[in-house]
Amino acid sequence: MTDQSDNNEDEAFGITDRLINDVMEAVRTGGAEWVDALLDPLHPADIAHLLEQLDPRSRRDLLRVWKGGVDGDTLSELDEQLREEVIGQLAPAELAEAVRDLESDDVVDLVEYLGEDQQEAVLDALDAGDRVVVEQALTYPEESAGRHMQSELVRAPEHWTVGEAIDYLRSDVVLPDQFYHIILVDPRLKAVGYVTLGRILSHPRDMLLRDLMEDTFRTFHVAQDVEEVAQAINHYHMITAPVVDDDDRIVGVITIDDAMAFLEEEAEEDILRLAGVGEGSLSDRVIATTRRRFPWLAVNLVTAIFASMVIALFEETIAGLVALAVLMPIVASMGGNAGTQSLTVAVRAIATRDLTTANVWRVIRREVLVGLINGLLFAVVMGVVGVIWFGSPMLGVVIGVAMVINLAVAGLAGTVIPVLLERFGIDPALASGAFVTTVTDVVGFFAFLGLAALWLL
Repeated sequence: MTDQSDNNEDEAFGITDRLINDVMEAVRTGGAEWVDALLDPLHPADIAHLLEQLDPRSRRDLLRVWKGGVDGDTLSELDEQLREEVIGQLAPAELAEAVRDLESDDVVDLVEYLGEDQQEAVLDALDAGDRVVVEQALTYPEESAGRHMQSELVRAPEHWTVGEAIDYLRSDVVLPDQFYHIILVDPRLKAVGYVTLGRILSHPRDMLLRDLMEDTFRTFHVAQDVEEVAQAINHYHMITAPVVDDDDRIVGVITIDDAMAFLEEEAEEDILRLAGVGEGSLSDRVIATTRRRFPWLAVNLVTAIFASMVIALFEETIAGLVALAVLMPIVASMGGNAGTQSLTVAVRAIATRDLTTANVWRVIRREVLVGLINGLLFAVVMGVVGVIWFGSPMLGVVIGVAMVINLAVAGLAGTVIPVLLERFGIDPALASGAFVTTVTDVVGFFAFLGLAALWLL
């Protein structure tokens, strides 16, 4: 029953072990037509997923046999590091064919992290007009709206009627592959509003477009942080976010699908950074993965040594009562877990702009109170354990009090540390974990062993 369920999941996702085996068998036999027959029906996201499943050698063999098969949509779906590898194996003609039909924002996303040679190869494959648009986008800051906007859009004078707009759309004008709004502009090309295609099609031809404008209309500057734009799209339930230059002239749009993809990517990066693994993927090479993880493991080693130094201060206390060595990891572990809970909530709230100066103290107070209450509950449990396990009521009191102190401090540190790091311009998702763990370890050990030295010996 389980195997059948797993197979159904794989089929729904588009890639199965059997398909991968069939593709590699076709590659081994040099069956280019067989490879085409297997891969051509697949969605670009599925082809990208298949390429990510293969080792580098198998990937090279597949691309060698499947000449001209990789298109721009597939390249856009690939992980950044893997994308660079695949582009490096494409002939100039193949690369030109792959990027020719992509929207401008997809081309920018494709080339912005490539090396100079590969970036130039992609730009050379574009038409002169498209190249100018992409090069202009690349001049904007990396995380700006200008870098991520789509230049293909539909404008119309604000005085047009529905009939004039429909006639314009049906003319031989080149339209974007996908668009949801017509942007209304004044005579100076400044954006004044937008109208959805649905409203245009559902009203009579003599209706003025300006009378159909939506209340959600707002513009965003090319230099504005794209994460702010994406959050605004999500918050105000927008479909299209018009992007304007310094003169308030419309130069592009960010659509809801791109905004949601960006927010999902940012959330994924935060999760990976909280674990200290950066932005790695399963397709990364061993050396690259090792280099990315080593610095934060080194930081953790330093903080662990610091915590051990606290333990060393109480060598005589531990030697006098062996039970302390058995129980002290529990205090530190509970504090670390409680701190991680508060930290995760705080980092996500900072990322979504929910944690602000106006509510930060309320959130800190809540997390400390949650820590206190949980600490009291677990103090009772550990107090009973201390009595039953070691027959010492006072030992139960010591570990109980230490638990309350450490969980309260964990709630405080898990909220305050990411807020402070964010204020100093340091990514809280990347740096908070090591500091919170250090605080909870040091406080946990010091409180438990210090109280034991005072009350038990």
